[in-house]
Amino acid sequence: MPHPPVTPPFDPARLADFLTRQLGTKGEMRLEPIAGGQSNPTYFVTFDDRRLVLRKQPDGPVLPSAHAVDREYRVLAALAASAVPVPPVLLYHGERDIVGTPFYIMARIEGRVFAESMMAGANAAERGAMFRSVAETLAALHDVDWRAVGLEGFGRPGNYFQRQISRWTRQWEGERFRDIPDLSRLAAWLAANIPDDDTTTLCHGDFRIGNLMFHPTEPRVVAVLDWELATLGHPLADLAFSALAWRSRPEEYGGLKGLDLAALGIPSEAEYLAHYYRSRRGPAPPLQPFHTAFALFRFAVIFEGIAARARRGTAASANAAAVGNLSLAFARLGAALIPG
Repeated sequence: MPHPPVTPPFDPARLADFLTRQLGTKGEMRLEPIAGGQSNPTYFVTFDDRRLVLRKQPDGPVLPSAHAVDREYRVLAALAASAVPVPPVLLYHGERDIVGTPFYIMARIEGRVFAESMMAGANAAERGAMFRSVAETLAALHDVDWRAVGLEGFGRPGNYFQRQISRWTRQWEGERFRDIPDLSRLAAWLAANIPDDDTTTLCHGDFRIGNLMFHPTEPRVVAVLDWELATLGHPLADLAFSALAWRSRPEEYGGLKGLDLAALGIPSEAEYLAHYYRSRRGPAPPLQPFHTAFALFRFAVIFEGIAARARRGTAASANAAAVGNLSLAFARLGAALIPG
């Protein structure tokens, strides 16, 4: 069934001409926005001979460190020959003359993407293998030799949590429009309780079911998507974030808490974490409540940023205002992990 025509906030003819010149595409260009994202607007771009994906910054003002599509392109290019499945990237354009913001183009690959962690549409017999593949994919990412793949300077090794807590606190303050006592308390507790461990790996920064593509028929990950928060960091930040689904409810951004996991074929949080540790090639430090609290803090700030963009009218998704209110829920979950 043909999709209705799209009216994007840029001139499609200019983009079509640019891609034809750069990539040698043939035929008429068709655009289709990819729904579900809250950050960088993404489009399917289809020609007679090529199926592509365009990912761009949002229109309007953005914070200097946010929506870094240039970093996304760099890490995807670096991982092309690694064990981490990523879409092939084809070009990056850093100017605003074509679509109004910097953007990059990658090849479109086929697969299944699930908006929620329960993976509706998959069957119980395959979900266990799918979650094991998720854990294996994250372990493969953390085992990448980031120097060998050309990511020296992609982040600063050491003091990761100290810098991240400061960064996300500043980001929250930069877009702040209301007081969230749980978030303030969580930021202060995290800053005062950083573990003494400076392990450094390549980190995705937003590693969750919604940012993974699974094979059309097989229970395995074929692509890790949405790399805008990738950096050199601590692997337990990624691991804790990837396990938040077991601590949040379905109405809290598609979590798993309260569901019959055995009936769904979904492993427990402990089983998922154990498979990650089994899949790592080298030693990995144990996950602590601090790491989960940090993951909840960061997620809360991300959602508060979505709420702020919704107030300004620049959010990428129509339901951004409702989604943004999840900052309150995740701040509350994080504050609940503070002892005493």
